[in-house]
Amino acid sequence: MSPLKIETHIKVQSTEIDAASLLAEETGLSKQMIKQAMQKGAVWHSHGKQTNRLRRAKKALKVGDELHLYYNQAVLDEVVTDAELLFDQEQYSIWYKPFGMRCQGSKWSDHTTINRYIETHLNPARNAYLIHRLDLAATGLIVLGHNKKVTAAIAKLFETRALDKFYQVIVEGKFPDGKVTIDTDVDNKSALSHAERLEYSNELNQSKVQVKIESGRKHQIRIHMASIGHPVVGDRQHGNGSDQTPNLQLTSCHLSFVCPVTGEDKVFELPQSYRPEFQAS
Repeated sequence: MSPLKIETHIKVQSTEIDAASLLAEETGLSKQMIKQAMQKGAVWHSHGKQTNRLRRAKKALKVGDELHLYYNQAVLDEVVTDAELLFDQEQYSIWYKPFGMRCQGSKWSDHTTINRYIETHLNPARNAYLIHRLDLAATGLIVLGHNKKVTAAIAKLFETRALDKFYQVIVEGKFPDGKVTIDTDVDNKSALSHAERLEYSNELNQSKVQVKIESGRKHQIRIHMASIGHPVVGDRQHGNGSDQTPNLQLTSCHLSFVCPVTGEDKVFELPQSYRPEFQAS
């Protein structure tokens, strides 16, 4: 039996009925199911030109407003490993993003995204604004802003490359000695990565490599490693990964920049226990 999937759009005709009741009446779903879908980001509210996720079942509606429900039981049932707060700088924070946690929601939900996780778990509670992204399958350090001014300031550091970020990957084969610069285009756009072998496992014929990227193209490290014959272990899209191999061995391990709040030099290092290690498939 396939998971329940409902998409419906309702124009509000009366202010006498609340959003959860209206959606339940329209779809036949229970009010409890509707409320859970709201909390997970599957319900949207349009008022005038603005459309936003609706999380409050009792929110006052106006005639002419629209409700949008994107109910997909398979999506709503998704569970991800918890993120972990590593460094709380009050106006921004640095977290460990686990494998499978998203940086961007969809119309169907946002409950498995890092920013929604933070907004529902951070103490004291704060807004969480995404500044940069890590692939769904990647892990490691990610920075979230807690007010719009600081978020914009840190985003500018990323845009102007006024910070250092290093990744560690486990790749197939013996990576060359010394520093290797890779400039293969990514999606027909110029891209530059610098890589250096840290360790080699003769037994597994795998290398641990540190990578610094000068540009931020989607899947850049994965594409660059594969382009020189050393695909990232566990890469199912650009390498030889499969359901039988370990998760993608690509981790953001180091971030350093001048703090836009204090002007201090900040260095954030991922604890060793979260860094990729050689492992047999």
